[in-house]
Amino acid sequence: MHPLDNVIWQALTTRQTQFAEISGAARRFQPDVTALCAFENPERPDFASLAGLIDEHRTGAIFIDEPYENHPGWEFVAGAPLGQMVCENGRFAPAHADSATEILDLGPTDSAEMLELAELTRPGPFGTRTHELGAYVGVRSGGKLVSMAGERMKVPGYTEVSAVCTHPDHTGRGYAAVLMSEIMRRIRERGETPFLHVRSDNTRAIAVYDRLGFRTRKQMHFAVLRRVRSE
Repeated sequence: MHPLDNVIWQALTTRQTQFAEISGAARRFQPDVTALCAFENPERPDFASLAGLIDEHRTGAIFIDEPYENHPGWEFVAGAPLGQMVCENGRFAPAHADSATEILDLGPTDSAEMLELAELTRPGPFGTRTHELGAYVGVRSGGKLVSMAGERMKVPGYTEVSAVCTHPDHTGRGYAAVLMSEIMRRIRERGETPFLHVRSDNTRAIAVYDRLGFRTRKQMHFAVLRRVRSE
C-alpha cells in the first residue's frame, strides 16, 4: 500500500500513534486535535468499531473513495469531492509577499486565535490542539492573526500541508503561497514530500497549489458524520 492510500489510518498507525484513539478496526485522532477518523479496511468500513470512538450526537470526519452511503446509526452532516495533491518538485513563493510581511512561528499561546481564524474560513477540521501536529506559521496585521498554514497528517516520507487560510479582509496579498512555501521548505529539509487535500470545487485554492508545483494524485470524498441512536 502506498503511504498516501488510506492516509488517516496510515498516520495513526505510523508517525502519529501518540494522537490515536483505537476501537477495533477503527481509529481516530484525539477529538481536540482533529475530527479525522479512519477504518483499517476502507472497502469494508466497520461502523460498529467507529461507534466505540464517537459518543452519540458527536461527529467525526472520514475520507472515502466513493460518495457516502447511509449507514444505520449515522447521520450525514456534510461532505464533498476531495482531491489529494502531492508536490514532488515544487516551486516556492518569494520569501515575503511584500516588504512588510513577517512570517511568525505559531504555538500554544496562539491556539485561540488559530481556532478563531479556522472557524471563520473553514479550511477543514481544526481543534484546540491541532497545532501539536507539526509546525504552524502565520502573518499578523495590526497585531491580529490574519493568515496561517501548517502541518497535519504525517506518514512515512510525507507530511501534509494543512489549515491554509486567510481572513477575508486580507486575501489577495500572497500570504497563502508564502506561508505554504515556508512549511514546504521545512518539510523538504527533513527529506519528506509535501502533500495536501483540497475540496475539488475550490478552484481558487487549487490554482495556488498548481503554481507551487502540487499535482493531483487521486480523487476521493470526505464525509462528516454524526452518531445518532439506531432505530
